[in-house]
Amino acid sequence: MARGSETAPRKARRPGAHKAFHRVRVGLRRSAVDYFRGGGSDWIAFAALLLTVPLLGWATVIWPEWCSPEALVLPLVAGGLLLRPASLLGLYAVAATALVLETALIDARRSMPDPVTPGSILVVAAVALIGLLIAQFRSRVGVPWRRGGTMLFDLRERIRAQSALPRLPKGWHREMSLRPAGGQSFSGDFVVATRTGPEQRTLEVVLTDVSGKGMDAASRSLLLSGAFGGLLGSLPPHSFLPAANGYLLRQSWDEGFATSIHLVLDLDTGDYELLSAGHLPGVQLNAGTGRWHQVEAEGPLLGVYDGAEFHPAKGTLRRGDVLMLFTDGLVERSDRDLSEGIDRLTGEADRYVTTGFRGAAWHLIESVAKDVNDDRALLLISRE
Repeated sequence: MARGSETAPRKARRPGAHKAFHRVRVGLRRSAVDYFRGGGSDWIAFAALLLTVPLLGWATVIWPEWCSPEALVLPLVAGGLLLRPASLLGLYAVAATALVLETALIDARRSMPDPVTPGSILVVAAVALIGLLIAQFRSRVGVPWRRGGTMLFDLRERIRAQSALPRLPKGWHREMSLRPAGGQSFSGDFVVATRTGPEQRTLEVVLTDVSGKGMDAASRSLLLSGAFGGLLGSLPPHSFLPAANGYLLRQSWDEGFATSIHLVLDLDTGDYELLSAGHLPGVQLNAGTGRWHQVEAEGPLLGVYDGAEFHPAKGTLRRGDVLMLFTDGLVERSDRDLSEGIDRLTGEADRYVTTGFRGAAWHLIESVAKDVNDDRALLLISRE
């Protein structure tokens, strides 16, 4: 009985201990998540960096040959990235105290020179100033460093998802390749697409080139891609470009114009309309003749003046036909005529006539405009 009575309380204590451990673990996990997202306290990082400073100071006094006074810049750099300005000033005070103590503790009469020189102090002070400026900038923007990278990654993935072309019925092939300027992740070119109409038998695709390139145009491109994605499919096809033009005019940007081309394709018959807002013409391969011809619609730039009219060009994609839409970074150069760039693109595309155009968009950009410092986009639709 005694043994049983001792075992029962012990078994009763185990669930309680397990629940306590679970609560502690969940609390630590939530704190870590909040800290990573920028909503939690920075006391953990602050405490860790505070402990690092005296350790580095002690190592400088004991082994000056291996640990120089400039090593104090390591916690200062980390603090500039992780801490808030108020906490960062506290870290700076501790680092300055450690630097003073290093100077006082090192024997000035030893044969080797004093490792704490005015140059060392200037280096530490300069790094501290840069770290404080970075922390103040992050505080003003409202996006902590540990959250900023995650946010940019999320934005990039959302842009890619929004630019994805919808699946097409059997007998159709579509692909899109987008290459930002300078190898960056954000571009001034973007695509929005959707299937509309009865049983979603109509494909609508809009390819837009925002003024500027790369990161300079990325913020406007991101805003416009969201707005155009909301308009596309919600309005009749002929009303899309006028609505997009009015939206740009309301932004009152200093450099607010854009070119855009809108494809409306009937997936049953292959008939299409192409509406353009100052964009380059599309090019279509006629499988019967083996020749490329330009499909050019009329319309002014988006964001220039109100009341703009856009007149469509019509065509038909038959079996084996291919339609390519692209931005100016792919074909335009300062040292050659625009028609020469289009001829070079269609000449490279002729290589895929016999083998098919699957995977051709990426290779065409590589062949025609690999090292161009401009945003490049190519949309390819073929009827197999």
